[in-house]
Amino acid sequence: MDTASLPSYSVQELNHAIGHLLSRGFSPRFYLHATVSKSQLKNGHLWLTLTDGHASISAVIWASTLKKFTYRPNDQDGIEILGKLNFWENRANLVVQIIEMRPSISTVLRKFEVVRKLLIQEGLIDESRRRPLPNYPRNIAVLTSVPSSALADILRTAKERWPLTKVFIFPIPVQGDVASKITNVLANLVKHYRHFSIEAIVLARGGGSREDLMVFDNEELCRSFSSLPIPLITGLGHEDDLTVVDLVADHRSATPTAAIVDLLPSREIAKGHCLQMRHRLKDYFTWTIRKEKDLFNERLIKWKASSPLTLINRFKENLDKRSRLLLALSPESLFKRGFCIVTNQSSNAIRNCNDVEVADKLTIQLIDGYIESSVENIHCVR
Repeated sequence: MDTASLPSYSVQELNHAIGHLLSRGFSPRFYLHATVSKSQLKNGHLWLTLTDGHASISAVIWASTLKKFTYRPNDQDGIEILGKLNFWENRANLVVQIIEMRPSISTVLRKFEVVRKLLIQEGLIDESRRRPLPNYPRNIAVLTSVPSSALADILRTAKERWPLTKVFIFPIPVQGDVASKITNVLANLVKHYRHFSIEAIVLARGGGSREDLMVFDNEELCRSFSSLPIPLITGLGHEDDLTVVDLVADHRSATPTAAIVDLLPSREIAKGHCLQMRHRLKDYFTWTIRKEKDLFNERLIKWKASSPLTLINRFKENLDKRSRLLLALSPESLFKRGFCIVTNQSSNAIRNCNDVEVADKLTIQLIDGYIESSVENIHCVR
């Protein structure tokens, strides 16, 4: 074996040369997409085996870094990391040191689907469970991070749309492994919501990646939100982002600002509705008063027609008519007009010339006395 032209190393020298090559020829920072196949906590450090199905490499999250992370990976979780290579020369051991880490979108969607299917089976996502939002809420609760741009937008929009609504702010963490903390805040809200007369709850978080919203896919947290005694409206992330909490909520809005727009009425629109209602009420009462007035006049006419005084006057008029008729037909009236009554000696009225004979004695009754006469001639014209 000819070794004259080849470099010669001791084990230490070889390992040192490899380490030197890695430090000079490889990027000091890099992104890595991988799946966790094994994870083990030792002395506060989290050791992982990362794989892509074809190859694997060891990785570590030092305890000082681990305590800053809000996400802890489980086996088979897809992750995206910012890391660097660590090479221990004494053992020629190569490890990826993880500096930053977040779940991959595939992991997020897989967990979302698992929880979604479970809650569907239990009926917690049924459309029939959704309650209507209050029309004009006087008091609402907002769960979001403080301070945040989402909160600023919510308060500004609430003041512009419906300043009569009082907003109670319940600060919560909105990213990472914080489901238990949110649940505790939620329990405190449920305990006191009657005291503050809270009518609806807004859960809000500003924009970010879908991975940042992973806490709102937590099963226990979703159960807590589904059991709220008052309506829940969500405004999480962007319009395309959908979490399990959105599915159990009574109403989902695209953004935090949209949630307030959907919940609170517009004072300009409300003003227009009030004016419309005013005109309708005016027209209704005008019509009602006119109708009642007509009905009153109709009843008054009927009452007058059937009143004792009206009946007496009517009877009096009728009596006067009959009296005038009787007077017109009375013998005295006829006498005044030149008529007379002729009777024979038997006091029978003479009606035609056939009732008398020549030499009959007749009595002629006038208005002021009687005339005794005797018939000398009879001339009948018929």
